[in-house]
Amino acid sequence: MASSKYKDKDTGVVLSFNGQWISWTHTVVAYAAFLSALIIGCALHYHKIVKNEWYGYPDEWFPSVSATIGDRYPERSIFMIFIAITSGPRFALVGLWYLLTAKPGRVLPKAIALCGVIRTLTCGGWTYITSTDDHDWHDILMISYIVFTIPWTTGCIALSPPNAKAIKYRKWIAGSFFGSLVPLVYFFIQHKVHRVAGAYTIYAFFEWSLILFDVAFDAVTALDFDTFELVVKDVKGASKGANASSVLTAVLEKEKEKATAGVYSAGFNLGHALDIAADVYHGFVFWSTLTSLGLVIWYFPLWHMGISGYEALVMTTIAPIFLGIRPLRSLVVNNQRLFHVLSLAGLVAYKIHDPVYRLFTVGFGVFMGCLAWAATWSSDSVHPSRLESRVVAWLAGLLMSSVAKFAWYTNNPIWPVMHAENGGWNGTGLVLAVLAVLRFTRKAPLNSWDINEQKNGSSLLSAFGIGGLFFAIHSLLSDTSTMILWVWGGFPVRGPVSNVHAYYTIAAMTSGLLIGVFRPGMVTNWTAYGVACVGAAMLTLYEQWFGYYGALILTTYLMAIAVPLISKAAKKSPAVTFGVGFLFYNLLVLFHVWVVAYAFVPGGPYVREHTDWIMIATMLTIGAGVFDLISGQANRKYAATTDRRNSSFGHRKYHVGILGLLNILFLVANFLRFPSYDYKPHHADDRLFTAGIWTIHFSLDNDMWSSEYRMRDLIKELEVDVIGLLESDLQRIIMGNRDTTQFLAEDLGMYVDYGPGPNKHTWGAALLSKFPILNSTHHLLPSPVGELAPAIHATLDVYGSLVDVFVFHSGQEEDPEDRRLQSEYLAKLMGSIPADRPAVLLSYLVTKPLEGNYNTYVSDVSGMHDVDYTDWDRWCEYILYKNLRRTGYARVSRSTITDTELQVAKFVVPKDEGDKGRVLAASEEERDRRVEEQDVPEGWRFPALFRGEGVRGHQYHVFDEPRYYNF
Repeated sequence: MASSKYKDKDTGVVLSFNGQWISWTHTVVAYAAFLSALIIGCALHYHKIVKNEWYGYPDEWFPSVSATIGDRYPERSIFMIFIAITSGPRFALVGLWYLLTAKPGRVLPKAIALCGVIRTLTCGGWTYITSTDDHDWHDILMISYIVFTIPWTTGCIALSPPNAKAIKYRKWIAGSFFGSLVPLVYFFIQHKVHRVAGAYTIYAFFEWSLILFDVAFDAVTALDFDTFELVVKDVKGASKGANASSVLTAVLEKEKEKATAGVYSAGFNLGHALDIAADVYHGFVFWSTLTSLGLVIWYFPLWHMGISGYEALVMTTIAPIFLGIRPLRSLVVNNQRLFHVLSLAGLVAYKIHDPVYRLFTVGFGVFMGCLAWAATWSSDSVHPSRLESRVVAWLAGLLMSSVAKFAWYTNNPIWPVMHAENGGWNGTGLVLAVLAVLRFTRKAPLNSWDINEQKNGSSLLSAFGIGGLFFAIHSLLSDTSTMILWVWGGFPVRGPVSNVHAYYTIAAMTSGLLIGVFRPGMVTNWTAYGVACVGAAMLTLYEQWFGYYGALILTTYLMAIAVPLISKAAKKSPAVTFGVGFLFYNLLVLFHVWVVAYAFVPGGPYVREHTDWIMIATMLTIGAGVFDLISGQANRKYAATTDRRNSSFGHRKYHVGILGLLNILFLVANFLRFPSYDYKPHHADDRLFTAGIWTIHFSLDNDMWSSEYRMRDLIKELEVDVIGLLESDLQRIIMGNRDTTQFLAEDLGMYVDYGPGPNKHTWGAALLSKFPILNSTHHLLPSPVGELAPAIHATLDVYGSLVDVFVFHSGQEEDPEDRRLQSEYLAKLMGSIPADRPAVLLSYLVTKPLEGNYNTYVSDVSGMHDVDYTDWDRWCEYILYKNLRRTGYARVSRSTITDTELQVAKFVVPKDEGDKGRVLAASEEERDRRVEEQDVPEGWRFPALFRGEGVRGHQYHVFDEPRYYNF
């Protein structure tokens, strides 16, 4: 420890030392904390700390950080002692960094210092509060630490003094840190989801590397702190901006700006940041309103069982066509605030309880939103920077909508089908929307009524491109699970999963948007368009990962090409480019409804099951826009006006920051939603499971509210272990691109098979199970005339026994030949399993008991028995079974959730070969012998909650109580 060379001059200075000792002390003690715990843990508890929930030694042979510093004595205690010692140098390090980088009038050093303090406190939180102590708080503090590490790391690079060596080390270490996250997540998924032996060991190495890189990054401050001497004296003047390096300051500043994408570059302005945040939120409001329109329209044909007339409101999007009327265009352009404020009607609609008036209110909001945004783009087209800012905010609003929908299990919290009772944040969203729209419109329009329309290129071709683009990003990118479900193929899992891999879609959207802003030339060419077409073909034709790779290619291209396409369209007649563009968009929306609703709409059979035609039409219309974009000299002119070095494009750093924040928020939600796969049945001691079948009517209740919460409550209270859901495919524009099964599965703790994907043209069939799904296949049963009949055949591991479950939705009553063919197909499928294997059918059969096709389903071919053949009051829902002891059967009224009751039955799985033999040998009389409730064990009984008047409109009905059986 060196004494100060100023000691003789400065009386009163008792002790002094160089500032770099703060860095070295922090580094040594922090490494000592982790490495001592690792060494002691391996010496004393090696086999225990390498063991995880699936494997132990020798499959797993290196411990993770959490296992090492966790609950075992003495390593945990020694680790905590060293961490406590580390806190002193850590706070000092943050303080010295602030003193080194603070400049008058600069906000960034204060913000980074605050991040450093919070990061230090949260580090203490997750190290001292283990997951055993309090799992939730441990995770919250751990996530917070990771989140604040991002601005701390990037901020330190941006604020680095002009020291070439320190900047180089920081860039390398930060790159290594963030680069390690990708394989870290990959091997964690391999361990947690796919249960690969040895994957957790590899994950542990990357986890330890993060610790090493994290501490090493802060150790680099030793190269900067040698300018300080404590008690604190700046001996080199670095805090005043002096450059002690041989490298020019300008060169180093450029390196720093390049490393941080210019996000922290000089000129940060809080007002500008709020402007961009308001713009993005207003874009989010537009997408929230637009994506809700199809959903509230769908309610009416759903209840009318055909075209209702309300479908005409889909045409509200063509509002920009009225900008072709000059006086009206002048009115809208010069009063943009009024029209943008009126577009918020779509958010106020949740206050209206009558579905008809709510629909018209949403339609009005969409009309005003489309009109106002088109006018804004056209008005701002004379200023490239401002136009780009508006376009990027609108696209970032789509990204924000997808993030919000993921956090809310594919529902948007400010949709008009949401309210406080089902998880809506409508009031909060509306208040923020009002503040955002007022800030969004506070600048005067740049152009008057006489909008400068460029003559180069074709407005009609541009309109084609806009229509195809808007349809593509709405139908494919407005929810992160849509394309994942396109490629879903059942169990075992061989492709992406919505609540695990959805971030890849967000990453592709973000990357595409950044390419469109910073490198538009990469996509404004036919090569990029051809690659996107290949991606679209891969998504359409293939399942599993290969199909999803195509989806990511297409996603990146769509977001990238959107920036130049919209910017070019804004410089032409808005009535054509956006009005006619939205008309083409509407035609594609109707087209993609027709391919599945062909049995209910005029001309439907001609486009039946032709999603491939939709994809071709979408890419061709986008291609028309690309042709217009790159024809002549347009591409070079656009590229010239969007030079990324142009200082007038200062909005970009704020947009990059917001995109980064949205990605972080998504990852936090992703972490919180990561499945545990530790699901328990309700009555394991009795080897009993409760199975149910429910037609959920696309998760819209009788009053046009999203019904997931109400469904969850009923399923939970009935203690259902296995349930088939019908009319469950919601991944289309008209249904809001939703997936009810995600919320139900995660909240109830169940495995889920979504069933045939949205590109299979069915109304959906899904399976949720408390028991592991070992294998599942999807079937589209013969439907030569009517709607397709989906089926799932799954094999479950029920208390160690294989049990097959079939979920099936038959065709319509109007198509008897379809239903006959389907009954024969399904009977053969059910009869094809091993003769002694237990099986259950959860179905919608459209037949009367003991008549017609019923006798095909319940036959020697299928080997199935009716759950209660004396229940004559059935037409749609049926439960069949074989090789199980059926112990109970009940019918529970629907309340106002849907149009169909919930049927449930209880079964006991034979416990051994002798028990299985007795079940197989039982006569029909023995199987169907009914008993009173008091004659069966308590674990076999249905909840008393639904007796009498029941709760919330749910009660046992038809025969007013459950029926029980025993033999």
